[in-house]
Amino acid sequence: MAAIYQAVCRRASSLSCRLHSTYVRKMRYLNELKEDDSLCRQAQTSGTFYLFHNLSPFLQKVGKKYLVPQLSAAEMKRILEKFRETEQRIEKSVLIGCSDEHIPHFALDLGALEKSVIESELKGSFTDLRKALFVVDGKDSPLLASAQSLLRWHDSHQYCGKTGQPTQKNVAGSKRVCHASGITYYPQVSPVVITLVSDGSRCLLARQPSFPRGMYTALSGFCDVGENVEEAVRREVAEEVGLEVESLWYSASQHWPFPSSSLMIACHASVRAQQAEISMNGLELEEARWFGLEETVEGLKREPRSSKQDDGSFLPWFPPKQAIAHQLISEWVKQQTS
Repeated sequence: MAAIYQAVCRRASSLSCRLHSTYVRKMRYLNELKEDDSLCRQAQTSGTFYLFHNLSPFLQKVGKKYLVPQLSAAEMKRILEKFRETEQRIEKSVLIGCSDEHIPHFALDLGALEKSVIESELKGSFTDLRKALFVVDGKDSPLLASAQSLLRWHDSHQYCGKTGQPTQKNVAGSKRVCHASGITYYPQVSPVVITLVSDGSRCLLARQPSFPRGMYTALSGFCDVGENVEEAVRREVAEEVGLEVESLWYSASQHWPFPSSSLMIACHASVRAQQAEISMNGLELEEARWFGLEETVEGLKREPRSSKQDDGSFLPWFPPKQAIAHQLISEWVKQQTS
């Protein structure tokens, strides 16, 4: 009986620790902010703000590093007053997270104000998000991506699809409501499969015409309605390069804000070496080819600027470390060399 009692106590103690962990408290606090407008409005007076201008995040360059500044509520108020904006502009911000100390983080787009004047005042620049994601610290990339996706969603969902009437954003920005119909709209993400195909000794990489010159990456495509991940992978590989996937396995996932708000579901897939002849879909791809281990390793090391050769051609290079495609390619190399 004593042993049972001790086991129950240990289980209860473990449960209590989990319920009161920093992560659990933070998640519950964020949920309260999303559900309680008055609490979230109060949090805006003590939180920090990430700035955007027409969906481009604000960065500051310090030495060789690019930093994502967080403006205090007081600094945000000062900036708005300087540009003769009312504090009601804060209501357009969206909640994107909080620190372990429960300091809430908001994102605010100042697209209505003069960009160059803001940049001069704050000594930084608004940068295209695609570029920003690859120069900022890894911990900031997900926040910027989530913030832009949420800001874009609010900008494109200001009216109800059923009634045509304006929708109203809650303070946190976690939803919009059409009071005429009673419909509540929530931000949605689009699932995308990104797949590194291998025939055992080579991996398949491709490029689209819109890619920077020399860049190759894994195959990717949106999931169709009714498809599961496995079906989407098999279909995309068949459509784009004319190969039939024999087996596949999941690697990881990543939020990716392009073209809108996507959830990248990364997988490895294998095809038979005897049936590895590529039949490329020219409507979607500019080139697709097999890469051996040595060439893949070199491509991972190569930077875009160093890929251009004297004759104007470009050596292959791959997405940077922040992209999940880089992780897939690195995993394949590790598997080949282990």
